[in-house]
Amino acid sequence: MALAATVLIQTALSYLSRLIPTLAPVLMAASGLPFDSVGYLAAAGTAGSILFLAAGNPLVARLGPIRALQTGLATGIVGVLFLIIPFAPTQFASSSLIGLGYGPSAPAGSDVLLRLAPVNRRTLIFSLKQAGVPLGGVLSGLVLPRLVEAVGLHLALALTALIPFATILIAQRVRAAIDADRDRAQSTAIGLLFSPANILAPFRMMRDSARLRRLTLSGIFFACAQGSLFAFLVTYLNQGLDLDLVTSGTIFAMTQLTGIPGRIALGWLADRVGSGIPVLRVLSLASAVTSIVYAMTNPQWSPAALMLLSAIAGITMSSWNGIQLAEIAREAPKGKVAQTTSGATLIVFFGYVAGPALFAFSLAASRNYATAFALTAVLSLIPVLVLSHARLARS
Repeated sequence: MALAATVLIQTALSYLSRLIPTLAPVLMAASGLPFDSVGYLAAAGTAGSILFLAAGNPLVARLGPIRALQTGLATGIVGVLFLIIPFAPTQFASSSLIGLGYGPSAPAGSDVLLRLAPVNRRTLIFSLKQAGVPLGGVLSGLVLPRLVEAVGLHLALALTALIPFATILIAQRVRAAIDADRDRAQSTAIGLLFSPANILAPFRMMRDSARLRRLTLSGIFFACAQGSLFAFLVTYLNQGLDLDLVTSGTIFAMTQLTGIPGRIALGWLADRVGSGIPVLRVLSLASAVTSIVYAMTNPQWSPAALMLLSAIAGITMSSWNGIQLAEIAREAPKGKVAQTTSGATLIVFFGYVAGPALFAFSLAASRNYATAFALTAVLSLIPVLVLSHARLARS
C-alpha cells in the first residue's frame, strides 16, 4: 500500500511537472513569450522545488510524508490554474508553484520506502517509485495535446487540475497509517523554516561521506541532460523539425514510456550487481551518445526514427534517478534519510535549473539545436568521471 500510494502521487506530480514542456508551443503563443523561454520556465519550476528541499524538512516531519505529498499536490493545482491567465508573469508563477509542489516527492517518498522496503530489494523498490515519473510524462504527452485540440487550452487546464485533486483523495486512505509516527511537536514557524540552521542541516550529512558527495555531484550532470531533453523536446520537434503538436507530444511520451521498464530493469540490475555505481557509469556514457544522435537529427528524419531515438533516450537519459536515490538513502545516517535525501536532491536539482538554462542560452546564441545538444552530450560525460573512484561495496 505504501509503494502504491507513493507511485500514484509521484505519477500525479510528474504529470503536473511535464505540463508546461508538453504544451510549451501553445502556452508560449498565448502568453507572448518567445519559444526559447521554455528553458527559463523549466528553471523556474526547479527553483520552486529547490525552495522546498532547502526549507521544507520540518514540514515533512510535522505533517508526515503522505500529508506533505498531498500538500505538494494541492500547491500544484494552484499552479495549473495560474496557467489559465495568459500573461508572462503568471506563466513563471505557475511553473514555480508546480515545482514547489513537486519538492516533497524525493524526501517524503524516500522516508516511506526506506522504512518499509526489504534491504535486498531496496534499489528495485526505489526504482518502482521513480517509475511514476515517466508514467506521468507518458500521460502528459499522450493526453494533454489531444485534450487541448478537443476542448481548448483553458478547459484542458481546468480538467488537468482534477487529476491531483483525485490523487489527494485516494492517498487519504493510507495517510493515517503511514503518518502515524509524525512529529507533532515539530515547529513549522517561518523563522525556523528559513533559518540558516534548518537550511544547512541537510548538507551536513555529506561532510563524512565522500561517496555521498560523488553521487550527488554526478546527479547534477545527469539532471542537466535529462532536464534539457524534457524541457525542449516537444518545442524542438514542433518548431525545429516542423512536426505537429500531437505527433511531437506522442514522441515525447515515448521517452517517458520506455523510462518505466528502464528504471525498473536497471534497479533490478543494480540489486543483482550489488551496487548502482557501475550502472550509473554506463548510463553516463549512453546519455552522451544519445545526445549526440539528437544533434544529428534533421527534418528529413521520419517520425518513426525519432520515436525510436526517443524510446532509447527514455532509458539512457532518464532512468538513473531511482538508482541514485537508493544509493543516497543507503548512505544516509540512521534516522536522517529525509534530511540527507533533501540535501542531495536539492543540489541535484541545480542541474535541472542549469541544464535547460544552458540549453536555452546556447540555442539563443547559436540559433542551432545541434550545438545545444552537443553541449548536453559534454555534460552527460561528467558523471562517469566523477564516479570513477567511488567504491562499489554497499555501506
